[in-house]
Amino acid sequence: MRHAVLGTGNAGRTIAARLVSLGHEVVVGTRDPQDTLARTEPDRMGNPPFAEWRTAHPQVGLAAFAEAAAFGEAVVNATAGTTSLVALEAAGAENLAGKVLVDISDPIDISQGPVLNPGNTDSLGEQIQRAFPDLKVVKALNTMNCKVMVDPSRVPGPHNVFICGDDADAKKSVTELLHSFGWPQDSVIDLGDIISARYTEMLAPIWLRILQKLGHTDFNFHIQVAGNEA
Repeated sequence: MRHAVLGTGNAGRTIAARLVSLGHEVVVGTRDPQDTLARTEPDRMGNPPFAEWRTAHPQVGLAAFAEAAAFGEAVVNATAGTTSLVALEAAGAENLAGKVLVDISDPIDISQGPVLNPGNTDSLGEQIQRAFPDLKVVKALNTMNCKVMVDPSRVPGPHNVFICGDDADAKKSVTELLHSFGWPQDSVIDLGDIISARYTEMLAPIWLRILQKLGHTDFNFHIQVAGNEA
């Protein structure tokens, strides 16, 4: 299957590499491919320049947002949450229409504390769905580090991944993708329509606080019910 992964940061790279390892064709989308390849310094998170990463992953293509979106049969939004709408507008509604988009981003404004923007009464997932009504948005994987997204075995024992979205078939296809990443059937919790994105996005600030406490990212949330595990 052809996938467009929008975003050249650590999350986009990790998802792209995992998809390629599973036999998918992948093009990573960026604002300006030439500018992206010309960078020689680590990014603000300390990741090596994209050109260096791509040398180690030659199967992954690189294109402008619109070209990548047109290529993909399915799309992953791995852009920074505060710039996701701008990136998707650059990708073009005509290139996104009818496709499933897995939104793994959280709209965290680091400069403010961090805080969510939007938050409480709205979410990035909902904003994307409203802005692109012909797109099938599924919020998923935004409550954990990207390495855990593609390899849940990094966290010992049972733990969960939440999904939500308005289209049942889209959620089914995303669930199948999660299974291919290694998520067991009973680890996936469907929270309903895209409104639930506002609640999973609210986990981002507490996730960051836990990271500060633990000093590493190999952790996740686990929902346990009396007499059973979900």
